[in-house]
Amino acid sequence: MNRKELDPESSPVAAFGERLRRLRDERGWTQDELSERMGYSGTHISAVETGRRPPTRRFSARADKVLGTGDRLERQGQAVRHSAILEGFPEYVGHEAQAAEIRLYEVGVIPGLLQTPEYAAQLAESAVDRGAITPDQASERVDLVAKRQASLIRTPAPLVLVVLDESCIRRPIGEAAVMEAQLARLVEFAALPTTVLQVAPFGMGARRPFDLPIYVLTLGNRSLMSYAESTQRGHLERESTFVLPMLTAYHQLQAEAMSQAASVAMIQEVRKGTP
Repeated sequence: MNRKELDPESSPVAAFGERLRRLRDERGWTQDELSERMGYSGTHISAVETGRRPPTRRFSARADKVLGTGDRLERQGQAVRHSAILEGFPEYVGHEAQAAEIRLYEVGVIPGLLQTPEYAAQLAESAVDRGAITPDQASERVDLVAKRQASLIRTPAPLVLVVLDESCIRRPIGEAAVMEAQLARLVEFAALPTTVLQVAPFGMGARRPFDLPIYVLTLGNRSLMSYAESTQRGHLERESTFVLPMLTAYHQLQAEAMSQAASVAMIQEVRKGTP
């Protein structure tokens, strides 16, 4: 049988189709057998698997139930339905919710895991004003921030290590009250027993190893995973050969960044309006 080969990196639709086909193959089912279990036609299954038809929320939820995949396909399906969320990110979020250690570096804005609802809403509203996303997509972004933060409230709690470029705390977002509450949130975050917060000052210059946001996860089995993104594309990396150099660079970044005490002091100075 001739089968259309898909590049899962080419688009969220292709990634979903490839995963659905792989899960079906692992169970030894034909498209017709999967269609009977799901209550869809074989033609419909084929169209989704080959990327010709995007999965609806109902389709994704039904596939999860039939294939016994929890809500993984539904989360991945969100990337197809909501283009404002970069490719690869919904799947990353699923792993983040189970990671033992989370390391992240952000430039320009406070990362989602640390955002207040008002700060997150302001970023989303600004994107709508620019015509970059729709109001529905803005709501999706804000909801995703809340879900990610909620997933961290578990036992044992993950170790979360954050390095912020200095631009994150000095770039004003929204009214003064929004920024004040956000900076206060950072100070509270730094005081938690399972977190480390550092600022990478402008003075680091070329010693800064990353120019774009980067996330590195250590999963419960000690395997590594990374996620990096540009303006238009996100990439989830599972191969340790590529993730280990990122982890090494992250350690170098931490060594060059300010200590947590010095970082909190800088944040407090910004709150007071001092340079």
